[in-house]
Formats: sequence, structure tokens, C-alpha cells
Amino acid sequence: MNLQSWTMYRINPSQDFILSLLRANPSLRDTKSYLASFGPRPQSSRRPAPKPEEKPTLADEDVAAQSEIKPPDIKPAPSPVVASILNPVHRRTALVKLQAPFTDRQLESIARGMVYLEKLGLVSVIVVENDQLPKGEAGERSFLLEETMRVVNALEAQGARARPVLGAVVRLGPKPGDEDSTEPRDYILPEAHTSPSDLIHIHSALRAGEIPVLPPLALDSFCRSVRVDANDVIAALVRGMAEAAALEDGDAHGEDDPSISRDEIDLTPLRLMIITREGGVPSYARQGLPHLLINLTSEYDYIRETFDPRWKPAHPTALSNLELARTCLAFMPPTSSAVMVSHRSPSHLIGNLITNKPAVSSSLPHALLQGNRRLTPHTPTLLRRGLPIHVLRSVDSIDKAKMKSLLEKSFRRQLNEEAFWERMERDLDFVIVAGDYAGAAIVTREQCPPGTPRAIAPITYLDKFAVLPSHQGDGTVDFLWVALHDETYGLGLPFSANPNGGKEGKGEGRDLVWRSRADNPVNKWYFERSTGHLRQGDWVLFWCDAEVRLKTEEGRRANAGLSYLEEWEKGRLGTWCDVVMKIPSSWKPKN
Repeated sequence: MNLQSWTMYRINPSQDFILSLLRANPSLRDTKSYLASFGPRPQSSRRPAPKPEEKPTLADEDVAAQSEIKPPDIKPAPSPVVASILNPVHRRTALVKLQAPFTDRQLESIARGMVYLEKLGLVSVIVVENDQLPKGEAGERSFLLEETMRVVNALEAQGARARPVLGAVVRLGPKPGDEDSTEPRDYILPEAHTSPSDLIHIHSALRAGEIPVLPPLALDSFCRSVRVDANDVIAALVRGMAEAAALEDGDAHGEDDPSISRDEIDLTPLRLMIITREGGVPSYARQGLPHLLINLTSEYDYIRETFDPRWKPAHPTALSNLELARTCLAFMPPTSSAVMVSHRSPSHLIGNLITNKPAVSSSLPHALLQGNRRLTPHTPTLLRRGLPIHVLRSVDSIDKAKMKSLLEKSFRRQLNEEAFWERMERDLDFVIVAGDYAGAAIVTREQCPPGTPRAIAPITYLDKFAVLPSHQGDGTVDFLWVALHDETYGLGLPFSANPNGGKEGKGEGRDLVWRSRADNPVNKWYFERSTGHLRQGDWVLFWCDAEVRLKTEEGRRANAGLSYLEEWEKGRLGTWCDVVMKIPSSWKPKN
């Protein structure tokens, strides 16, 4: 027995739960985001103010004195952040596709993950599928019901309360009115639908603190219960639950009596979890290892086009689950996400819930991703609805008003417009824009003194990297940086051929250089993604080496390795410092 197995054998479920929280390692922003979803809601009632003529009583004075002079032997109260995570007040829902068959041991591990999520406030609605049961086979209904009860028993063995919902809660066919809709959409409508009245059993189970578990059944036009694809059931449930929650929200706002409180569980699906034996979606950029983070708006078609047929036997449902995620996220809140995860990685579900981020950041340097031990065939794939990514190569293509608003909201400074746009007209290389100016990366060409080697001049300089506060934490930062990588220091490599509207991997990579204030809290993020940095007084100079050049040099030297200073590197730091540190500020002076 190895150390890890021995440790897991000795650790009880409560300790394992705490360790799973610690492994998630949430940042302060992650914790605030989690508490915004699951923490206590603002109280509308106010304590009555004391009447002016009233004087404090002796008891009141004692309390005041105790609050000023605290005895040394009194232990401080537990951290409200920890208390809120371990005792969530607001419960949210997740749709879970459990893609069986699983062994008893595998099902036990999955059930433990579901129970941990429930402790954190996320209650699962589980739909059970079985890939190895052909449709139309005799006795399939009995087999599906048996599999559903098996999942219920596994959940209850882990201490959860589960309820089998064995009747059909969705109806075959599109929702009435869908055929007449002319609204443009980039997703496929579900092949089934449901109404709020159909969700009574699910809502009842959730209110009672039970996890609903459903087989993939639907009512046909003759009101017969028939087996359908679990993807259709889940898509119909996501849409129906979101619509039912919207109706409840409207009813709550219409109440005149402030003493009437809303139901304690929010039906709006916050997460979609697809738990399979095959894990995430294979990536062409990682030789078949999973994608880490997918921007469905801009990458969906390209992922399907680059899916290697050789991956099909090991990942038979990857593309259908990709399509399921795109359809479901279209009906879920913009902050929601989907995760495709192997049954071997249930602990990743906790990390995803608290941080809403992939297990490994997709914007890390490719060399770190390739050698990262955390990147395995069972690493989960996180999917976001995302935003379209566009590359603009002229100032005339930029919406100046929206860019100004983005920069000023992101940096909280007032832009010196005349000087900034004059500089852009002269030095702009390109701009990467995410969505409707939710984020942008502005890259310029900085001229060097005469005689500077071609490998250095001109300098590819990241002038601005900005994301609206409302989009920080929703994946936009990583999507934008990956596109920046593909257009600059990653250009020329096969895995840089992403559909971001730019050069699509064709061209010669260039070193990317930028500067940041030494006290900028974002620097930790920059340190992780840069090749190197150099402190210059109140500034830090960062750079990312052109990856093709490093790869070529490593191949030329074979096993000798790179030296401390290569020939093409001589003089470049001095040139960068001399040029970059003289770039004028884009901001008006602070008052």
C-alpha cells in the first residue's frame, strides 16, 4: 500500500472534505465570488433606532465596555469566510449527467463528491445514463430503474438523502412556440421540454433536502413513458428550471408583505457536471490530453473540426457532451460553467465549485503545461459560454468610445485621449477584443535605436491588458491571454492555430514585453506567465520569449541544453529597458 492509499484509508470523510477544500486553494476573489452565490443574503429589515430620550442601561454599558476591553483568554470567533463556506446559507442547484456504467467503488467515489458539493450548498439533480445498454432492448426500462436505485443507495450510503424520481418529467418534442421563433441562436434547441408544473417532484425533493435522481425517460405524444437520450432530458431540465426560477423570482418581487421569504433553494442551474469514464474533451494542442478551458462561442466549431478520429474509441461521447454543454449554458446565467470530468477526479468538482476555474490555467506557458504533472488524461475540461474574440489591426477598426470606457473602468484612471490615440495611430500593431469590449489587449511596435539587431527590433509591446470588473473571474482573462499568446510569442506553432480572427498560427513568433507597477496586485499572475522579469525602480519589466526560437535552439543544441545567455539575447534587456521605460503614460495626472 503506497503512502497516498494509506493516507486516504486513515482519513475519515469529514477530514477528507476539509482536505478537498484546502486543495482547491481559493483566492480572495474566488472566495468572494463563492460567498456571493452561497453566502447570506442582505437583510431588508432594520433594527429600530433607540429613542433620543432613552439612556443606556447598565447592561448596555457593560456590553460597550467589554467590546472595548477584550479579556486575553477569550478566543477570537471563527473566520466568517470559513464559517460561510462550511455552513452555506443559500442553496443552489446543479444538473449532473452520470454516464454509467460504473463499478460500486467508482460509484462510491462519485457519490462522495456529490455529498461534498451538497455540504457546500450545491444540490445536484442527477440524470443517470448507461452507454452499454442499447436503446430498444427488452427490459431496458427495468434496467434503468435499477441503475437509478443503485445511485440512490450509493448517495444514502455516504450520508445524503436521495429521492428517486422514476416518472418522466420532460416531454418529447420542442417547446410550443420554438418552431415559430426567428431569434438567432448558436446552439441546438433541446429535443424535449418541460414546464414548471412538470417539475413538482424535483422541486419537492430539493425543498426536503433530498437529491433527485432520474432515469432518462420522457413522455411521448401518447403520454407513454419512453427512454430517450439523457442529453435531451438534461437540456430540457436546464431550460425548464431556469424558466421556473425566473417565474418564482417575479412572484417574489410582486409580494407586498416583506415577511414572506422566498424559497430557500434557487432552481436556476448554476453548474452542469458531466461525469464519465472518459473525462474531458481531447485537445489537438496537447496531443490528445484534455482541453483545460473552452470558450464555446469562439472555439466550438474549431474543436469539432480538429477532433482526431483516433480519439473516438476512448472518447465516444466527447463531441455530443460538448454540444450538450453549449446548449445548456445558453439557458444558464453568464457566470455559470460546465465541467466534463472523469469518475477518477471527484475532488476536482469542489475546486471548480469554489473557484469556477479549470484545474490548471490554460494561459500558462505551453512548456509548463506540457510538463505539468497535474495534466493527465483525467484532468477535467471546464466549459464557459465565453465571448467572441476579434483581432483588429487598425485604429479605424476600434470603437474609441467603448475602448475608452473599458480602459477607464479597468484601470480606474482617466485616459489622456488625445495623446493616447495619437500614439496608437503611430505605433499600433494590433488589438484583441473580447466580446463587445468586455476585455482587450493592445499591442504596439516600439522602434529601437539604429543598429539594433533584427531579433530585437522592433519591440512587440503589450501596452494595455484590460478586462471589465464585471467579467473578471468568468474566463475572459484566460481567453484573452491565450489569443495574445497565439498572436505574439506563440505564433508559428501548431497549437497556436486557434480561431481568434488573427493569423491562425501562421507567421514568426516575437518576444512579448510589457511593464507593470511594482505594487500591482496582478503581478503574481504575470510572474506565472512570463519567461522572466527585471525590476526597474517602481516598475517591473516582464517578457515572454518567442517559443519557436526556444524550440529551435533546443533542437540545435540537442542534449547540451541552453546556456545562461544565448547570442541572440545579448543586449536585448538593455534595449528593452531603454525603450520601454521611456514610453509615456496614457493617463491624465491624478488630482
